[in-house]
Amino acid sequence: MGATAFQKALGGIHALSHPVGALYDTHHGLTNAVFMPYVLAFNRPAIEDRIARLAAYLGLAPTFAAFLTWVLELRAEIGIPHTLAGLKVDDQQFGRMNRMAAKDPTAAGNPVPLNEAACRRLYAGALMGKI
Repeated sequence: MGATAFQKALGGIHALSHPVGALYDTHHGLTNAVFMPYVLAFNRPAIEDRIARLAAYLGLAPTFAAFLTWVLELRAEIGIPHTLAGLKVDDQQFGRMNRMAAKDPTAAGNPVPLNEAACRRLYAGALMGKI
């Protein structure tokens, strides 16, 4: 299944995580987990119907909101930081990270286009905890 995921493209979670890992030496999987709800919310216009079906499959109310709540609760339960600050990441490298993330090969697979301005909004939201 992992190889299938790579063929489908990885998208914004990975595109944002790669620069953070490179510049702050964070664990890639943990960094992905921090970004997940922020990128889900950013992509909502393009993925809402599919996420609602996923929520129903998981036994949740068939809504995007129910799935997002489930993700947030799961992260809290297993100790995933809610913000980049929880990974000791600050905004000092945001300019560089915006450029790196927008050019990352995985960014092209995101269902909503990721440009530098979008990356800036996502990084700022993840730093401040605003989904």
